[in-house]
Formats: sequence, C-alpha cells, structure tokens
Amino acid sequence: MSELFGESTFSKEVSSEGDTTFSHDQAFDTTVSDEWEPSISEESEDEVWEPKKVANRKTKVKASVAKVKVKKERTVRKTKKTVAKENPLTDMVGMEDSVCTEESTKDVKRAPKVKREVIKSAPKIKREKSSPKVAKPRKNTSGKKCNNAIKTETNIKAETESFMCSDLPCSSLQQPSLNFQQFGVAVIKEEMGSDFTCEPPLKKIKTSEYPDGKPVRPFVNRSKILGDAQMNWDITQLLSEKSSIEPWVCKNIINLFQDDNTIPFIVRYRKELINNLDGDTLRDVKQTLDELCNIAKKAHSVVQRLKKEGKLTGPLQSELLSCKTAEEVEHVSAPYKTGSKGTKAQRARQLGLEPAAKMLIENPGALFLQACIKPDVKGISTLIEVEAGVQHILADVFAKDREALDYVRKLCTFNRIMIESSLSKVATSKEGAEKDVEKFKLYHNFNCSIRNIQPHQILAINRGENLKILTVKINIPDRVKNEFCRWCVNVRFKPQGYARPELMKILRDAAEDAYKRLIYPLLCREYRSKFTSDAEKESVMTFGKNLRQLLLTNPVRGRTLLGVDPGYKHGCKLAIISPTSQILHTDVVYINACGSASGLRDAEKIRQLLLNYNCSTVVIGNGTACRETERYFADLIQKKFFAPLDVVYCITSEAGASIYSVSADAAKEMPDLDPNLRSAVSIARRVQDPLAELVKIEPKHIGVGMYQHDVSPTLLKSMLGSVVEECVSFVGVDINVCTETLLRHVAGLNATRAKNIFEWREKMGPFINREQLKEVKGLGPKSFQQCAGFIRINPENIKSFGSTNFATLKGTEDLDEKPPKKKSKATNIALKPNPLDQTCIHPESYNITMRFLKLIGGDLKEIGKPEMQQKVNAVLTGGMEPVAENLQTSVQTLQIIIDGLTQPEGYDIRKDFDKTDFKRNIVSLEDLRVGTILTGRVENAAGFGVFVDIGVGKDGLIPIRYITEDKLSKTKRRRSLGLGPGERVEVKVLEIDVPRLRVTLDLIRVL
Repeated sequence: MSELFGESTFSKEVSSEGDTTFSHDQAFDTTVSDEWEPSISEESEDEVWEPKKVANRKTKVKASVAKVKVKKERTVRKTKKTVAKENPLTDMVGMEDSVCTEESTKDVKRAPKVKREVIKSAPKIKREKSSPKVAKPRKNTSGKKCNNAIKTETNIKAETESFMCSDLPCSSLQQPSLNFQQFGVAVIKEEMGSDFTCEPPLKKIKTSEYPDGKPVRPFVNRSKILGDAQMNWDITQLLSEKSSIEPWVCKNIINLFQDDNTIPFIVRYRKELINNLDGDTLRDVKQTLDELCNIAKKAHSVVQRLKKEGKLTGPLQSELLSCKTAEEVEHVSAPYKTGSKGTKAQRARQLGLEPAAKMLIENPGALFLQACIKPDVKGISTLIEVEAGVQHILADVFAKDREALDYVRKLCTFNRIMIESSLSKVATSKEGAEKDVEKFKLYHNFNCSIRNIQPHQILAINRGENLKILTVKINIPDRVKNEFCRWCVNVRFKPQGYARPELMKILRDAAEDAYKRLIYPLLCREYRSKFTSDAEKESVMTFGKNLRQLLLTNPVRGRTLLGVDPGYKHGCKLAIISPTSQILHTDVVYINACGSASGLRDAEKIRQLLLNYNCSTVVIGNGTACRETERYFADLIQKKFFAPLDVVYCITSEAGASIYSVSADAAKEMPDLDPNLRSAVSIARRVQDPLAELVKIEPKHIGVGMYQHDVSPTLLKSMLGSVVEECVSFVGVDINVCTETLLRHVAGLNATRAKNIFEWREKMGPFINREQLKEVKGLGPKSFQQCAGFIRINPENIKSFGSTNFATLKGTEDLDEKPPKKKSKATNIALKPNPLDQTCIHPESYNITMRFLKLIGGDLKEIGKPEMQQKVNAVLTGGMEPVAENLQTSVQTLQIIIDGLTQPEGYDIRKDFDKTDFKRNIVSLEDLRVGTILTGRVENAAGFGVFVDIGVGKDGLIPIRYITEDKLSKTKRRRSLGLGPGERVEVKVLEIDVPRLRVTLDLIRVL
C-alpha cells in the first residue's frame, strides 16, 4: 500500500546522479522485428547478397587507407585542436534480422579488420570513460541464413541511422563488395553509444490478388512512423483494430502515407493495395493514424517529464508505453502529477499527517490521532483538524488510484448516465437576450441518455453554454457513489487489522469526499470531452460530404448566363458571362429600391442585354432581396416580356461570394472590376462550372456544414482541403486553360508549384504532353507521380492557345530566346502530343496500355470511339483476370486503362450528378397547404435532417426519421443515407408554421 501514498516510491530507482536506473531501451526493443524479415527465396538471396572478389576489395582498401592518412595530416596542420565529436570513429557489429549467405558471412568477419586499419590512420579522439561493450553475434543455426543480433547497452537515437548509413568513413572506400548495409552490419558510434537500424530490405505487399505478396518498394520501418516515440504496441495491428480494416491493408496504407502519397492518387491508382477503399474511409484511417502518433508523442513527453522529476520506474514506463488512447495516458500519469501547493491533501502532507493516513490502512490498531495534535500549529491544533487532514490525504489517494478509477468507470457503464441542460440564471436576467434565448428553446429543460444523444445536440448545447444561455451537467445515479464507497472501504482500501469506529468513519468520509470532490468532476470532464470530440468529427464528416456533393454538381455547359447579385439600396448587380466564362458585360439596376420610379426602364435594360447577348438563363443569388428579385423576374417571364427568348432562372447559393470579391485572387483575376460586380460574376460562374469557381473560396465560407464554427479549425481545414483536392483531381484539369487557383488543388501540387506551372505556360507556351511537367521548377519526381494522372492536355486547347506558341508542335527548339543558366531537368523530352494525355490513365501505365492496345488490335486514334469499345468487349469475354495476368498488372489498373480508352472525348464524371433546377414561376409560403406534393433541391444536410429549397423563400426540413432506405435508390444508400446538396427530391408538406417560417416535409422519393 506504500505505493499509493508516494512515500519514497521512486527513491530506490534513482541513481546517485539523479537519473533513474531504468533505461528507456529496456522498455521495448526497437530493432527490426520478425515481421520485417524479407520474403525472398534462398536462390534470390545468393544473387542479391553475393559479394565481389576479395582481391579487388583489398586493393581498394589500401588506396582508401592512404587517402585517409593524407586527410589526417591536413586536418592536424589546420586545426591542432580536439576533433569535433560529430563524426566519431566507430566499430562494426552485426545487425539483427540481416540475411546473408555462407560466402558473405566470411566477408563480414574480415570487415572489422579493414575498419581497424582505417581507425589506426585517423586522428585520435576523446573517448568516454567506459566504452560500450559490444555483444558477440549469435551463432548461425539456420542453415545458410544467419541472423546477427547485436544489442548495445546504450540509448537508441533515430538520428544515428541517417548518419551511419551515409556519412561514415567507410563510405569513402567506394567498394561495392564492402557495403556493410548489404551484409546487415551495423556501425555503432562509440561516444554516443547508440543502437540503430538501417533501412530494411525490399518487401512484398500482400493483396487480394497476391496472397503471397506483391513486390513493391520497401516498407517504412516502425521507427520512421513514430520517430523517437516508440511504443510497446504494434501500430499496424492497433490501427486495424480501431478502423476495422484488415491488417495487410493498414500496413499498406501506413507505407503509402509515409511515402508522401496523396489520397486521390491512392484511391485511383493504388486500389489493389488498399482493397478498393473510398476516399472517406481512407481519410478516417489517416486521422486515426495521426491520433496514434500523437498518443505516442504524448506518452513519451510524460516519460521525459517523470524522468526529470525522478519519479520514473521501470513498470511505470512500460505502462505508459502501452497506453493506446490519450485518456489512458492521462489515467496512468494522474497519480504522479505535481499537485498545486494549495490543495487540501498537499497542505495536510506538509503538516506531516501522511504517516498517520498510511497507518490507518496498514496498521490501524497502532494509530492514535491525538498524538498528532500540536496546539501551536494551525491545521493540526485540534483532533477535528487532524481527522480532516487525514481524510483529505486518503481522498487524494483514492481519487488517483488507477484500480479505483477503473472500477468507477465500469460502474458507470452499467448505469444510466444522463446529460441535462437548463436555462441559466444569467440568461433570464440579461436584457436584450430574448432572441438568443428563443433559439435554444428546445434545450431549456432538456435531458437525454448519453447513449442516445446526437452529435448536433451536443454541439447545440455547447454553443448555448458558451453564450451563457444554458447550464449543462452530467447526472450520475447515486448508486454509483454508494457502490464505489462500499468497495473502497471493504475491498480496495480495507484496513489491514481492526480499526476503531472513529477510524472507519474517517475512511468512509474519505471515500465519499473523493467521489464528490474529485472523481465525479473528473468523470464529467471525460464525458463532455468525448462527446464534443465525437460530435466534431461527425460535423466535419457531414461538412465534407455536403461539400463534395456541391463541388460535383453538374455544370451548365454551352450557355450564356446572366448573374444577378440582389440588393435594395445599392441595387442589383448584373454580369453576363460567355459559355467560356468570359465577362461580356456588367451593370447595375435598381429594381428593389424603395420609391424607385425606374422599374420599367430597368426592365427594358435587362431585356436589351438578354437579346444582345442571346442569353436565356438568369442566375439569382440567394442573399438579401433574393425573393423580391425572383418575383420580379418571374412576373416578367409570365408576361413573356423577354420574347422571343424563352428565359428561365434558378436560385444559387452566394455564400462566400462577398468575401471572394474583395480577396487578392479576385483582384488579380478581375483587376478593373468593382468588387460589387465581381460577386455577380462569381454567382453566374457557380452555375456554369461550380467546381472551378467554388475552389476559389475557403470551404468554411461555403455554408453547407453543421455547426462549422464550433468545431476545431484545424480538423475542419484538413478535412475540407482533402475533399476539395479529391474532387478537383477526379474531375481533372486541362493544364492549358485552367486557372492558377484551380491548379493549386490538384493532388501533388500547391500554391508555389501551381504558380511555377502557370509562369512556365506563359513563358514557354502550351504544354504539349505530360512529360513537359518535369521541366517545371520545383516539380520533382514525386510531385509528377502524384499529379500527372489528373492533368489533361486537350489538343484543341493547344491550338487555341496561340499560333505563336503553337510552333512547339513542330518540334521548335528555340522556345526561349535567352539560353538557360543551368541545364534543364528534362532536356530530352519529345515535343509530341500523346493522345493518352487526354485520359485518366497514369503515365506509369502507358507501356501496359500500349501492350493492351496491341492485344486488342486497337489504335490511339480510336480512343473514345465506339470502335474501341467493341474491340475491348471482344477481348474481355473471358473476364478481366486473364487479361490482367497476361499484361502482368492488376485488375484495378486494367480497369483504369479500359475506362481511359473507352470514355468519350470530354468525358466529365459530374454528368452523373444532379443538375441545376431551373424554373419560370414562384410559389409563396402562404400558398402552401398541408399534403401538397412538391419537388425541391437539397441545400444542406445535417445529423437531424435535410434542408430542401422548395421555392417559397424558406427551406423546408425533412427530419431524419422520414429518410428511410426504402425511399432511396440503391446508388443513394450511402453513409448518412446519401442525401446531400444538389440532389432533387419529391416531398410532401406535413406542417406549416408561418410565424416561425418553418416547413416540415416528408421525403417521397429521390428524383
């Protein structure tokens, strides 16, 4: 029981210098485990690890030794000081899990001799008082393979790996036969005394098509995933448990992310490695992986803190490194936190009452509290004060005991825990808060079980509490407290002997005080924190889903549009844009201004604009004066005022348009245009090409989320940025006509690379093929790999780019008048268009594509034509598996190749999504009747229901209970039942609340 009171608990573990004797390396082994053992055959080992002849090796060693001697003499003449400790000489040892043949084993034995010669000829260095002892390699007992396991007595540092593998003197020998990494030989720094592991050999990834493993790039070592923060658990296995995904998939995902692959690239071009997971699932897995890494960092931070305080023991470190959640880390470290000096238990300990509290548990018969009374000392001058002090110490021990906390949490799981909210006293006494109070009317007297409460309710309660309108509390039944106190007194902290009644009363009061004052608030904080975290994740997920649905709205192609930004005093801003998004005309009309007598004149102005530019589609923003503007245009359309044009209109969201109109990007794109008119241009373009226009606006300003301002900004930005990147990449961008803003969101690119591409295009002319991307500054092999498949190059746009730059099609070499200062990254790139650059096929699959075309007898000129589809169908009569096996590729890659070859020219994945709903008349809220059947467009989706624009000026709500699977098509039965912004639905009016402007709807079907 002495450990519970912290009496010299750690003194036995502390050395004379103040450091704990328990080494961090003894808590876990960071060497390469058996799971990283290379899966190669013995025959292939002989070919891979076979060293060269010894004769050549000796000759090169002598030459290298001579070079080292010369370097030594130069160094002594220059410095004549102590040698820096950054590059100490090292000894050679074997490395665990290395694989070598019998012949290479002999060479390894000779390697240290060569190293010693170099050491003798190098300058002397200062050594430690006691150099680390190197263990001898294990004997080879497994035939030809030998596993040399070496463990040192020093701390492991990840920085040693990069240094030892690259900057050692042995690397200057330039001997392929003496590549110690090949033989699994590790090098130990004598002064630092650190173990390290070099990069493991090539591995094989298991897939559904390759159960025995498919050769890929080497796996990332576990130390690279967690860095210095190694844990006792396996991150792959734990990630699999938390995400409910197969371990082999999790292992592939970890390595793909560690190799800096983007989610769009993985989802499209590495399907076989992730078992065909979608982007949302992959984002969830990545978020879980990041959380595990943060847990590891937090655990090691606690370890370092406890080590400095002299409180770290071996079992405690092992327990911390085994924690799998942030709550567990807090749980384990709670008893060892340095309490504030003002706590009741701390003051009682300072008065010397801790021995008495300890004796009450261990030897109550010998305890006499009267002996602790000191009349002259405040706090222990009376028996009552002494009893109170002992009680506070015991309560502190009970509240920080891990077994006690586990027990009370277990009790809570078997009882009904409620969360309750009520109107605060501050809100009732505050003047002018009636409007805010009315918003939270549902939560004025609210209670719900923690098992049934919804994420949107948690966020609403949190917002009301932050505004000091609501008071929130967690209600735990009293039977939890009673059972906990009974267990503490009779089981966990039962006195080890007879205790007098007055001592038992102190023990019972201490247990009750521990629960009420310490444990109950802790449980409330844990519940609130967990609910808020889960609600934020659900909110962000809903926001991402709605944003994707909005970005992938079917564009309105080939139409000239009139964008209208409604207003009263400042008038309605007009902007006419061409089918290619060029600004044709801008103007302002005052159709809603009070007392304006120019109504007929403005109507005639609008009519002339529509006739002059042959524009029959009007796009109205849904902001201020939207309904008045809509009624104005609807009346003119009903009167056929715009004849002979058949004019239609639609309402679109203008969320974020005002913010964009005054942004730097808008000023750069439309420098000569007034900011008020820029918003009208943005409104029109949102219908013409929603994706290209909405990416210019920060996702959080688009307004399709749930309580988006109440969630973590970092989490929200990360999720929405990933969704935008995925949408832009999957749709694809034509690099010769797209804007710089759109190009930033392509996978593998950023603002700097997009700017460099844009400048290259302006300077050198249009891109002829994807290979020219390699010439762009800052676009390395990895960036090219990630973005190339999502870049499109349309020959028609190359021709329209300009005849002066179109000379590159003929192979003109003088693209730049001035010669380049330094050699280009790709000087031998052929300036010839490649028809495959118009497709979704990745350049890494071009060779497979050409073999497939040869197999089916096709030609690149037939891409997207019916003839290509017929030839593909003729070959696939026996299924895709035999064809993929013949081409030595995966079925998923073959499917991408087939899609790229058969999709028609100009194919857009957004054509399968919902279209903009145009109309000619308007219905008011007063015209609605219960039971009326209407069609509408989903504007937003939340956890409690879906908001639908039914054309009455106020969105109606379909409660979540009315959205059932039988009302959705099979393609819509996705997560959250699949309704998102842009989808057209047929609904029935259930309830109309005119004063509160609320309409309740029932979902009939999805159109």
